[in-house]
Amino acid sequence: MARKSEPTKLSSTHPGLADKAVSHLRQEYLSHQELLQIQSPLVQRFLETQASAVAEAVIQNASQVRFTLPDRVMVHKEDAEAKPSNVPKESREQMTGGLIDRITGTDLRTALRLRFSELEQSSNRAVSVSASLLRHVIVSYMVHNMLPSGRSVHYEVEQGEEIPSVPVRSEGEPESAITAPSDAIGMDEKEEAGRGELLVPYVEAARRFYLPQWIAFDDQGKLLVGGVNEAEAHIASMQRYLSILHAAVGLAPYMVADEMYQRKRYGILGQLVNQGRALARYEVGEIIHTIQKRAASNDLNRGLSLSLPYFNDQTLVMENYNFEVIPAGRIMFIPAFVVRAAREQEVKIAQDTRLSQSTRKHLLAELSTLEKAFRK
Repeated sequence: MARKSEPTKLSSTHPGLADKAVSHLRQEYLSHQELLQIQSPLVQRFLETQASAVAEAVIQNASQVRFTLPDRVMVHKEDAEAKPSNVPKESREQMTGGLIDRITGTDLRTALRLRFSELEQSSNRAVSVSASLLRHVIVSYMVHNMLPSGRSVHYEVEQGEEIPSVPVRSEGEPESAITAPSDAIGMDEKEEAGRGELLVPYVEAARRFYLPQWIAFDDQGKLLVGGVNEAEAHIASMQRYLSILHAAVGLAPYMVADEMYQRKRYGILGQLVNQGRALARYEVGEIIHTIQKRAASNDLNRGLSLSLPYFNDQTLVMENYNFEVIPAGRIMFIPAFVVRAAREQEVKIAQDTRLSQSTRKHLLAELSTLEKAFRK
């Protein structure tokens, strides 16, 4: 059953939403919550069963999905004594997606959103309300049930940045006086009522983030996991987490007013940006090491081109910045070539408005690291 929510009050802990800008979305969200609460327990359980199947199909990007509307619903939340209205039998069974949508290139999320809009515009009030309720329970299931909840965290915004991504050490965070920084210790997790006590081993640096199990680098850039592949898998998990939140808002924009949505988005977004940049910096360090090793063995005398990895905080994915250091041909490698190429790219990046200010800052810092590594 969808969780009962109190009226949402967004605070500075979850930046990006002004009260005036989302007041109508908050009212729409609360209206759906109230309408859901007056439904019978049987109808609520039926909606939840349908929602779980549809949500899984959406996330798995299935070609089509079938769902069923409840047989009767309460259509007036103001009148608790009213009787439920029957949903016509011919309107209950629904299917979205199929051959036509695949031919036209319409994905399931878009097709489902359009289908719900059609049903909600039905002249039959029971059909309209039941479709609206099912849409609401689907997106609530995505936000509340498909994604793990994390710790209470607060991130700071670095100078020149746009997204808070630097975790602030809490006053109650235990010092590692007994254990080494790389040791794992138990952590009591009691954020949500009913969850009980959760004892999980995480290193100190990881415990400052929303979901410590997906932390691959500490605040010094040290790799905490078994290798780059595992770090990339953690990044992919966080990206999938955010994609589910975005899918929910895509189906029902008013979900931005949901407290749990805001908490989860804030927590995982800052963590993803932090760890994505850390992975990029780590890979740049590996590139520098490889260049130095090959240069020592005279294996770079036929040209050199680089693909510098960086994390784009607009697309939220790892991307590569490609540039030429030494043209192809028999040219002896000299470290000064790398320094010159890095400086040339710094000028270009500083003026590239296609990237956000914080992404440019991140990429410029990587180029500066590359320059310093070969500057004598």
